[in-house]
Amino acid sequence: MQRPVAVFDIDGTVFRSSLLIDLVDRLVERGLMPADTREEYREEQSRWLDRKGDYESYIGAVVDTFGKRIKGLPFDEVSYIAGELIEERKDRVYRYTRDLVKELKKKDYFLLAVSHSPRFIVDGFGFESGFDKVYGTFYTTGPSDKFTGEIEDKDLIFNKAAVLQRAVRKENLTLENSVGVGDTEGDIPMLEMVTSPIAFNPNAKLYKHAKRRRWKIVVERKDVIYEL
Repeated sequence: MQRPVAVFDIDGTVFRSSLLIDLVDRLVERGLMPADTREEYREEQSRWLDRKGDYESYIGAVVDTFGKRIKGLPFDEVSYIAGELIEERKDRVYRYTRDLVKELKKKDYFLLAVSHSPRFIVDGFGFESGFDKVYGTFYTTGPSDKFTGEIEDKDLIFNKAAVLQRAVRKENLTLENSVGVGDTEGDIPMLEMVTSPIAFNPNAKLYKHAKRRRWKIVVERKDVIYEL
């Protein structure tokens, strides 16, 4: 029997922040990354906070910075700090997606999470959140178990629709009655594949696309959840 799949973005969709950004902040605090690390994406961050730029550009700058700054750092130390963050923040999730995960799990859906955050942190967060399988960005390590700064299968992980196709084939799943949840335009190809796409706290580009396609749009603001 093929199980139906429910696919979720993680950062800003399940987790009420970004696992990658939180990890960079903690690595700077612990001295594993230099104090000026955040300056590399400060401009994009300010543009986003001032609503003059978009979140995709901001998080893209963080990804680029992380790839450069992670080079040469020992895997054990970085993954230990990632584990600390998971333990501290595993419950900092949106109520809507938290409850949706529980509901779909009871219906025997295969719960899939796809994130551009490092795999060594999304694996743990995904387990704590009840997902069956998590795909995250895999940063390679060398013979000394230190990060090389390179990303394995970069073209795949940055294409969530391709990740979903791969998971469906590999896990013997079905897209019939499938569910998908995302929050930015980068999730559109993935959401186009599922039976019931949900734009959750969408940015402007996803919101406009969802309205045009008559997808379900859900917003969670403070302690209120409502549909648009």
